[in-house]
Amino acid sequence: MTHYLYLVRHGEHQHAEHGLVDGPLSPRGRRQAAALADRLSGVPLSAVRHSPLERAAETARAVADRLPSVSPEPSALLFDCIPTGMTPETPAAFEPFFGGVTEDEIEAGSAQMADAVAEFLVRKSGDVHELLITHNAVIAWFVREALDMPEWRWMTLNQAHCGLTVLAQKNGRPWTLVTHNDLGHLPFELRTGLPELPPV
Repeated sequence: MTHYLYLVRHGEHQHAEHGLVDGPLSPRGRRQAAALADRLSGVPLSAVRHSPLERAAETARAVADRLPSVSPEPSALLFDCIPTGMTPETPAAFEPFFGGVTEDEIEAGSAQMADAVAEFLVRKSGDVHELLITHNAVIAWFVREALDMPEWRWMTLNQAHCGLTVLAQKNGRPWTLVTHNDLGHLPFELRTGLPELPPV
C-alpha cells in the first residue's frame, strides 16, 4: 500500500510578465494545464487540492475537466509563501532575495508550511493518490522536508509551470522522491517558469 503525493506548480498566468501576483492562466498556461490533465488522466486520484489563488484554481479545474470523479478543493495551506528567512547556513548569495521580504511574511510562511507538512506529509492508510496544485516555494519545501535537507535548500529546488513532482511513501518507510519537475508531458515551447541559467 502506497501513499502518492503529486505536486504541481500552476500554469503560467496571464499577468506574470507585468509583475502582478495573480491572474487567470495565459493561453500558454491553459495549454500547459491541458497537457498536465492528459498526463494525469490514468491516475486514480482520490483528492485534488489547490492554492486559492486564481492561477492554481484554474489549473485544478483543467485537470478536473478530464477527471470528473474528483472535485478540486482550495486549501489555504497551499498559498504561495516564503517558508524561511536567512539562516546561519544560508549561502550569502541568497541574501538579496530577502531584501523585500518582511519578518511578518517569513513568520506567516513558516507557520503555514509547518501546518501544510502536518496535513499533507502524513501517511494515510491504503493506496492514496493526492494531487496538490500549488506554487514553486511550497513544492520546494515539501521536497526538502521529505528528503530531510537543510531548511535553506528549498531555495535551490525549482519547478516549471505544470511540471510534475511525485513523492511516495510505503507503510513503515520514509518518503521517497519518485520524480522531480518531470516535463515529459510538455513540449519544449510550453516549458516555462524555470530561472534562466548562465551559459556554460
